[in-house]
Amino acid sequence: MPRAGSYGPVDGGGAGFSYDEATLRELVREWNELANEFASDLNAARLIAITDGPGLEYASEGNAELIRQSGSALTTTLEEREAYCRAMAGKFQAALGKYATAEDTHSTSIKGTGGSL
Repeated sequence: MPRAGSYGPVDGGGAGFSYDEATLRELVREWNELANEFASDLNAARLIAITDGPGLEYASEGNAELIRQSGSALTTTLEEREAYCRAMAGKFQAALGKYATAEDTHSTSIKGTGGSL
């Protein structure tokens, strides 16, 4: 019987991971929290991406341009990381939905035969 985070055959198919309902809920929460952290970091990255040089001379502007490029790359990376985390949370949420549907189906089957849970 699968336990939280167990690895082995899934539904008679090939190997895969199986999670219990509590683990699925925790994974959704953790992936969303991580995505929220990336989203929060985006605010700081956007400030870096629009920075101005400390002075009006060429060296200051050249330095600021490099900082803006770095901030832009950081912004892009953080946006990608946030999207990845949201996608992972979505996958675990979908699995949780399938889990709930399977539970309902099995409960209905048991009750239909006169049993109880």
